[in-house]
Amino acid sequence: MMPQMSTQLPYRGRLAPSPTGLLHIGHACTFWTAYQRSLAQNGTLVFRNEDLDPQRSKPEFAAAMLEDLRWLGLRWQEGPDVGGPFGPYEQSVRRVFYLASWSKLRDGGFIYPCTCSRKDLATSTAAPNEGDDEPLYSGRCREKIGEANAYDQPAGVNWRFRVPDAEEVAFTDLRQGPQRYAAGKDFGDFVVWRRDDVPAYQLAVVADDAAMQITEVVRGADLLKSTARQLLLIRALGLPTPTYYHCDLVRDEAGVRLAKRHDALSLRALRQQGFTPQQVVERCGSE
Repeated sequence: MMPQMSTQLPYRGRLAPSPTGLLHIGHACTFWTAYQRSLAQNGTLVFRNEDLDPQRSKPEFAAAMLEDLRWLGLRWQEGPDVGGPFGPYEQSVRRVFYLASWSKLRDGGFIYPCTCSRKDLATSTAAPNEGDDEPLYSGRCREKIGEANAYDQPAGVNWRFRVPDAEEVAFTDLRQGPQRYAAGKDFGDFVVWRRDDVPAYQLAVVADDAAMQITEVVRGADLLKSTARQLLLIRALGLPTPTYYHCDLVRDEAGVRLAKRHDALSLRALRQQGFTPQQVVERCGSE
């Protein structure tokens, strides 16, 4: 069982969109929930631009998400046009934090260099479960954990966190209830740093949430399994553990989970159709 952060700390939540497309109504519902939960606690809401992906992150999408969320009525106390005590709030300029975490994981024997090619991965990994973001890794490079200290920098190989096989990662989500995942079965050794020298989502959000002193993470239920991975990283890095609130997913009329390719349900499209912020929020239902 993973420890939880003390609820006596002042509430600090975050809005953490990625500028890889237009925000849709599912994002709106999640961010609205985060905003309302922060208001209810008289807390601080941090806006963080998760622009790590250099190929997909676009400045026009970053501008659009700020405009759309302000139109929706969201207000934050730290981030763009507001400032704050923790430096820039764009992940693309926070590399020093991620390198420090990578070094600590390397020195602690938690990660190893993976030299598998895309072809190797395609032939040796199991198919991911529905909604999962990463297939189970076969472990073929696991024996290279002893080679980790030979690397001064992470570039050139994928770096994987070696999960403790069969350990149960359990936590109670404030929306979805008790959750349990078996390391090595429900998820395998996962990437924390990519061979193109970009820190992976799992590592970046853990480092940033700790640096920005986030006490509660509000996001979509598709990231429940990622929470199990991140709890292992939090423990390995010796960081405080936030609480988690995973919102129900918004789906289209066919029951498919919304993605950024659903342009017709983007906030920008709804605005152009004459929807008001209140009408958008009413479509979210009750969280």
